[in-house]
Amino acid sequence: MSSGIAHRCALPDASFEEAWQSIKIAESVKTRLLAQSILALTLRPAVPFETAPLHGLIVLAGDPGTGKTTLARGLASRVAAMIKGPKVTFLQIDPHGLASAALGKSQQQVTTLFQQTIPEAGMGGLAVVLLDEVETLAADRRRMSLEANPVDVHRATDAVLAGLDLLTRTHKNILLVATTNYPQAVDPAFMSRADLVEMIPLPNAEARGEIIADTLRGLAKRWPRVADLTRDLTTFVAASDGLDGRRLRKAVVGAAAMSIETARDPGLTTSQQVLASIKAAGRSAKEAGREAA
Repeated sequence: MSSGIAHRCALPDASFEEAWQSIKIAESVKTRLLAQSILALTLRPAVPFETAPLHGLIVLAGDPGTGKTTLARGLASRVAAMIKGPKVTFLQIDPHGLASAALGKSQQQVTTLFQQTIPEAGMGGLAVVLLDEVETLAADRRRMSLEANPVDVHRATDAVLAGLDLLTRTHKNILLVATTNYPQAVDPAFMSRADLVEMIPLPNAEARGEIIADTLRGLAKRWPRVADLTRDLTTFVAASDGLDGRRLRKAVVGAAAMSIETARDPGLTTSQQVLASIKAAGRSAKEAGREAA
């Protein structure tokens, strides 16, 4: 697999559809993302850029654990299912795989990615490309330290912008979806090229209820007694305020690790254990937030 490519597959993909369903977020957000994606692939080949300056770039921004990468993968598969006809290829880019300590090497690899690897994925059809943790790939040039080899990082960001502009003009069958935990660390020139910047928030009470219930239902497929725990869903939701989706699912599953007995048989997990696990996750999240501040 080429440098920087974490995953490649044909779309639609059943596992990606499951990913789309697993993200509990307002349907209006999912509809907006789908509509913007379809519009980019419909309008860009038909209308000059000067008339409709779409770059075919969507940015998902938000705290770690809010499901941005999962949502992006699900979005890619949904788009493929809605675009009838051409084959659709999915690429997931790992920016850390492009980083290099060698002066100028990062720029060369980024240039190859945008001028060769990504265009080749769209040959004979469409391509949806996920640029994960894009703050690593297109770092804000204004924030660079003189001790961190800024010349090479500057050049890498320059190469990203040049590559994006090239794709915009010459490869209108490619949709880019970027994710970032730190939008303030992404170069403003990259963010300004996005057709849509969607902030993915921490789950609200309704979404947390759906996440907890979905996790319990999943466990109940193997251990049916776990389904009884949904009777205390309201209590779990109240205790989970401030948790992201990833931490919340881990907390519900991790409740079974609160004793050897339930670790051996998760079907014996009690509501008290789930509640304790969620509260512990909440305390951990608050401590991590204070350290980050």
